Amino acid sequence: MYAIIENGGKQYKVSEGDIVKVEKIRAEKGEEVSFRAVLVADGETVKMGEEVASVKVTGTVQSQDKAKKIVVFKYKSKKNERKKQGHRQPYTAVKIEKIVL
Repeated sequence: MYAIIENGGKQYKVSEGDIVKVEKIRAEKGEEVSFRAVLVADGETVKMGEEVASVKVTGTVQSQDKAKKIVVFKYKSKKNERKKQGHRQPYTAVKIEKIVL
């Protein structure tokens, strides 16, 4: 069984026991969080829309961290204009505990 959850304008495919890196959530380590399910599939049936309004996907926060650094380098040729920046996107690692239909 798996579910598609929504968080931070993105969708993630999760199953029970998965650890997912989602957009940063205001929650402490060990705290329980729940997500809105968009789709639920179990072997032979697929439910979505009104059918998944009551589905609850819960998980516990494993860590609050930052992703690997990316380098943003902008320049204009022949103008000696350069700008180098780095960025580390914050994320929350969540372990999916259960999908309740």
